[in-house]
Amino acid sequence: MDELKFLDPLMQRGRDFLQCRYPIICGAMTWVSEPKLVAAVCNSGCFGCLAGGNAPTEVLRRQIQELRTLTDKPFAVNLITIAPAYQDHLAMLSEMHVPYIVFAGSFPKEKEVAAAKATGAKVLCFASTVSIAERMIKFGADAIILEGSEAGGHIGHVSSVVLMQQVLFRFADQLPMFCAGGIATGKMIAHTMLMGAAGVQLGTRFVMTEECNVHQNFKDAFARANARDAVSTPQFDSRLPVVAVRALRNKGTDEFGKLQLALLKKLEAGEIHRQEAQEQVEKFWIGALRKAAIDGDVAMGSLMAGQSVGLVDKIMPIKDMVAELLTDAEAELAQVHAKLS
Repeated sequence: MDELKFLDPLMQRGRDFLQCRYPIICGAMTWVSEPKLVAAVCNSGCFGCLAGGNAPTEVLRRQIQELRTLTDKPFAVNLITIAPAYQDHLAMLSEMHVPYIVFAGSFPKEKEVAAAKATGAKVLCFASTVSIAERMIKFGADAIILEGSEAGGHIGHVSSVVLMQQVLFRFADQLPMFCAGGIATGKMIAHTMLMGAAGVQLGTRFVMTEECNVHQNFKDAFARANARDAVSTPQFDSRLPVVAVRALRNKGTDEFGKLQLALLKKLEAGEIHRQEAQEQVEKFWIGALRKAAIDGDVAMGSLMAGQSVGLVDKIMPIKDMVAELLTDAEAELAQVHAKLS
């Protein structure tokens, strides 16, 4: 890229923290953010996160080793705090000495943040409310990813624009904060960074790249989708808690709703124990993301996508996507500068 006169100064803090050219993070997406995609992101000048997901510990170890053969750039490993192998993943990273660790899924305990930092890694934690941001900062997070409910996958309940006002404006001077959820254009990146963000995280846009190895059916579903098609998992009754996940509505989503209603009827009739009902709820989506992303079953699989899917309709190489984002961000900042002048 040519000199980014207006964007460069805004990127400097995120660039210094992530040790990459452009502080644009490709969010870790289970079954999507594998070594080849992460390496391609890093080699483009952006920052990639390898998804730990539910992978067996040795598989994740081999993926880290493979990633290191594909890029010499810094990267992060994303750990899901609610994954069965989470503690084993964390312990394994003490031997692998990765440069960055991102905690996701739920929120890490203070001792887990300390253990990650003890490996020499910089630690990033998600925050979806003010109180969570305060807790993660207190625990020693080196940076925060502020994720709004517009994002895909596991989400909180507060929109990005509100979180920016509640958290970004308050804490941006204390530590680097990266904004995620609903961001898909250079224009939005420009304004997010003007508000004090050190950088941004995108997920849905990186799915729609040539380097992303998901099934073509998965990408085609993204290309057809409107923003309103990316819906949060429904929960009809607090007796059957459901973890909020944003994905494209399909037959699987409808069947999940029907399952909940049927189980609630059985609960009211005393035909089923609450624990058994909860197990059936949790069992429904097991393997559903792999079914969609790898096998191409877009009817019953989980098509995790953010609402920014409505802004994306074509597949392009990562280098072209990055160039578009940067060019549009710089043009927007030039326009802002002209207006203020």
